Amino acid sequence: MAFKVFIDGKFVDSKDAKVSIFDHGLLYGDGVFEGIRSYNRRVFRLQEHMDRLYESACAISLKIPMDEKDFQEKILETLRINDLDDAYIRAVVTRGVGDLGLDPRKCKKPTIFIIADKIALYPEELYKKGLSIVVAQTRRNHPITLDPRIKSLNYLNNILARIEATDAGVPEALMLSLDGYVVECTGDNIFIVKDGKLLTPPADLGALEGVTQDTVIELAEKRGIKTEFKKMFPEEVFEADECFLTGTAAEIIPVIKIGERFIGPGSPGEMTQTLRADYQKLTETEGLEY
Repeated sequence: MAFKVFIDGKFVDSKDAKVSIFDHGLLYGDGVFEGIRSYNRRVFRLQEHMDRLYESACAISLKIPMDEKDFQEKILETLRINDLDDAYIRAVVTRGVGDLGLDPRKCKKPTIFIIADKIALYPEELYKKGLSIVVAQTRRNHPITLDPRIKSLNYLNNILARIEATDAGVPEALMLSLDGYVVECTGDNIFIVKDGKLLTPPADLGALEGVTQDTVIELAEKRGIKTEFKKMFPEEVFEADECFLTGTAAEIIPVIKIGERFIGPGSPGEMTQTLRADYQKLTETEGLEY
């Protein structure tokens, strides 16, 4: 079913939305993006997502030809024009149309497009029963080669690990650093619960700093639960009391098994379920209305 997409200053039917084959986003993954959610006609944590988008663009010397306020309004307009109460929004900025060479100076004008649609990353059953995942052999890019704080269009590293998950018959894979530390999953941050405390890997290992990750830490703090950014080997995750993943699309989803190892009792833990309930309650009331 066709819906409206904002692309380069105008709204067009999704079936007619096109980018050039010479766009550097397509040719080289040269661009940045954000995935954003709306609930009950409110966009959740829009400012945080916009800040990350513009910071990512700045990090790759890409000047977005639209200020943050105008970009936010186009996101809201995209939601209104498609009459969406709950949606997943993908905001993308590429280097723009260039030639077959790498030189970014050949790209005179960035390409901007905004897609708003429905999403269900995992079936509801998995939120109740928990995920089984594997440890990927593909290692996460080292931070010195590509800053993990840049949410770029270059996701091949993640996709290779996701292929491993698919081949293993599971929906996600845990990625490790070159030194063997736990970093993140292919599309989500990871938390474990140990002795009543939350542990999550530090960003300098190669993880993207997550908006949902930050929200979970805030919710935990309100309940008096401490969070520690800690370097962890997979064995520490195997021995955790609970484990869960966080992401804009995934929200908060429990992990009950990694490879052949069950986590805790092999079912979603109490803290995971509590934080998930808190998160759902927060998204019902917080956000920029449209």
